[in-house]
Amino acid sequence: MKDRLQVAIPYGKQHINDADIEAVVTALKSDFLTQGPRIAEFEKAFAKYVGSQYAVAVSNGTAALHLAALALDVNESSRVLTTPITFAASANCVAYCGGRVDFVDIDPETALLDLNLLEQRLESSEQGTYQGIIPVDFAGAVVDLEKLREIADKYGLWVIEDACHAPGGYFVDRRGKEQRCGASPYTDCSIFSFHPVKHIACGEGGMITTNRPKLYEKLRLLRTHGITKDPQLLQEKHGGWYYEMQELGYNYRITDIQAALGLSQLQRADEGLRRRRELAAFYDEAFKGSSVKPLGLNAREGHAFHLYVVNAPRRRELYDHLRERGIFAQVHYIPVHLLPYYQKLGHQKGECPLAEQYYERCLSLPMYPALTDEEAQYVANSVLDFYA
Repeated sequence: MKDRLQVAIPYGKQHINDADIEAVVTALKSDFLTQGPRIAEFEKAFAKYVGSQYAVAVSNGTAALHLAALALDVNESSRVLTTPITFAASANCVAYCGGRVDFVDIDPETALLDLNLLEQRLESSEQGTYQGIIPVDFAGAVVDLEKLREIADKYGLWVIEDACHAPGGYFVDRRGKEQRCGASPYTDCSIFSFHPVKHIACGEGGMITTNRPKLYEKLRLLRTHGITKDPQLLQEKHGGWYYEMQELGYNYRITDIQAALGLSQLQRADEGLRRRRELAAFYDEAFKGSSVKPLGLNAREGHAFHLYVVNAPRRRELYDHLRERGIFAQVHYIPVHLLPYYQKLGHQKGECPLAEQYYERCLSLPMYPALTDEEAQYVANSVLDFYA
């Protein structure tokens, strides 16, 4: 193994092939660059992939979260619970609607929302304090949504699954059945991102899946300014040009160009997932007996491995050591409750101590399907050399 490879290795990276390029070029040459047929094709194909009845494509994952919150009537009187170990958008979507977000600490073994702590929070809160829960399938590990649904039903809460890290991932329910994230038997809706580092890249893009027809229709309406031309929904009928704005919506549409790329990428989503799992198994073996402890070693079944996170002593020094070798590891995430905006809202250090301890040592190593065996070996050797 060379002391240093000639190319930089990021923590995540898109993989664009000739089929993707051809799909985009075909879309560019078509009659529709946006609001055309490829969007519905992408929605139908994605719903089939995850196993949901409906899917609504939008401009990005944050838009998906915002629309989901709006469609579930989050407003100034709403309080919602989520995890502190996530990207800020998982919490921001509630703030966009004027609601308040509170945080429940994590299970340190997986960095997922701790469902036992969640239930304790709800038991100790006055009935009706909270309206919903936003769990996050962090790094690609899928939350036990069956157990979460039972908790939610007990307290009358809705559930938005933030599945941005986990398309193709699953958990196993009590009957021994694999429940793919986004299939939504235990959630009100699930959301996905198609940012370049995600499993399916559209440049930017997002998707909301649900099995609730009324929620589906509301999401479609809110995605396009709250405007409809559907004759079945119109209150009046003036002619073929007529439309009505029935809700205060947004322009959160995805384009046919992005949908074409997404459709092409979806064709090899399972192939990419297999490669991610191969790389994770390689890293797991490489770090056995070392100072580096991979996150969630006992929770591998169904893991989609958007990220490969390790608990790394002397994290800052290791991070700098890897950068010197051309390896651009990353930290996921700064706990949301410690971000200045949320501290201004009254959140503070010590609120979620397990999340804070996790943050002090977490590091995401390169993980993407195009990562070669040689590059993965170089990453592992570089980490192990640091601790030698």
